[in-house]
Amino acid sequence: MNVWGNAIKLSIFGESHGAAVGIVVDGLPAGEVIDEGAVTREMERRAPGRGPLATARRETDALEVLSGLYGGKTTGFPVCGVIRSADARPDVYNAALRPGHADWTALLKYGGHADMRGGGHFSGRLTAPLVFAGSLAKQILARKNIEALARIASIESIEDNEWRNDGMTNDREGFRALSSLDFPASPGVGMVMKKAIEAARDAGDSVGGVVEGAVFGLPGGLGEPFFGSMESAAASLLFSIPAVKGVEFGDGFRLAAMRGSEANDSLYVRNGVIGARTNHNGGILGGITNGLPLVVRAAFKPTPSIAHPQDSVDAVMMKNIILEIKGRHDPCVTPRAVPVVEACLALCVLDMLLTFKGTNSVGGIKQ
Repeated sequence: MNVWGNAIKLSIFGESHGAAVGIVVDGLPAGEVIDEGAVTREMERRAPGRGPLATARRETDALEVLSGLYGGKTTGFPVCGVIRSADARPDVYNAALRPGHADWTALLKYGGHADMRGGGHFSGRLTAPLVFAGSLAKQILARKNIEALARIASIESIEDNEWRNDGMTNDREGFRALSSLDFPASPGVGMVMKKAIEAARDAGDSVGGVVEGAVFGLPGGLGEPFFGSMESAAASLLFSIPAVKGVEFGDGFRLAAMRGSEANDSLYVRNGVIGARTNHNGGILGGITNGLPLVVRAAFKPTPSIAHPQDSVDAVMMKNIILEIKGRHDPCVTPRAVPVVEACLALCVLDMLLTFKGTNSVGGIKQ
């Protein structure tokens, strides 16, 4: 079923070139003040058609809240947000299966009955409702001094190592400044990344990248072994983002090349509080937060829809074809995925806090 969460329940609906996409968010505490201007700003960060490196599809992503908010506050009942399509072009799609897309697997699962125009329910457009839900979670968490931020860690093989140092994940203000940029990477490296995206676009191709997220202000002790671990919850939501093919926490796969003496985060005590000198484990040990920033990276594959000629199949005629896609597509989805990763992390943390409120030593959110 298309439902995620424990205390919070998310259900996304709609198709890429249908009338609208939207989300129902159930389980939010009543009486939480919601700044509509802040919601709009989050939606604008992800919206298409806002520069030469994004799809030319022009959608304002204007949000219509049908229920769950009244007088600028949550009511405690399900919040339903709808984003109506303004620039859909369903007529440009046909029976050709696009390599790398879910066209093939949707055909196997739904027997040709699914609306797969522009990716249908599998489209990256379905991340717009996620950003709306995440914007609500962000505002609620901010009152607990908890903040989810993200940045572009790499595009193709170009890494932003200007922010890869021991103190980076504890530099909350610096990370916030970076994530708020139109192209959220260190400016010098960002220019090189942009050129790589432009080169792929001009060649009728695409590139992938990695988004690094961090959650600041998390209390220690959040998460439940084995199946309710913080990593399990965060990964389950991050993997729901279209194009994500890998998730790692802390130093992730790099830990496999280290010795224990390198990978272990050495501990100290100061003023009666235990701390660590490094954060190789990304703020999580045994599936439970340790009070350090939660650090996670999500790998996004190159956009499947490309103008480059590809071997494919006409699913109606059942014949081999050469496909050259002429639609409006991002040459790289990674920059627009930054607010989506932030939204997923905020929703995961809020769900954890509400789910385990009163069951352990972690101070949850009062309802």
